[in-house]
Amino acid sequence: MEQIGVRELRQHASKYLARVEAGEEIEVTNHGRLVARLVPVNEKERQFRELVAAGKIKPAKHPFDLEKLVAMRRPLKPGEKSLTQILLEMREE
Repeated sequence: MEQIGVRELRQHASKYLARVEAGEEIEVTNHGRLVARLVPVNEKERQFRELVAAGKIKPAKHPFDLEKLVAMRRPLKPGEKSLTQILLEMREE
């Protein structure tokens, strides 16, 4: 991983950002001390941010933990409908 100083980054920002966008990681130092790391944004995060910016989706207000939700799952009781079945019935109405 390449290290560059703040001055170098400031003078050639476009060049370094193009390299990061291409997948490289670059560390930035200030007076020899590491202060930042430039890393590419993963594709899913980029798409998510674009959808938010376009107003097509809203980010969750609270963090979502899928593992907790799965742990709360319980077997259906006899005769009980699944949420999927209920939603499908509602859509038919």
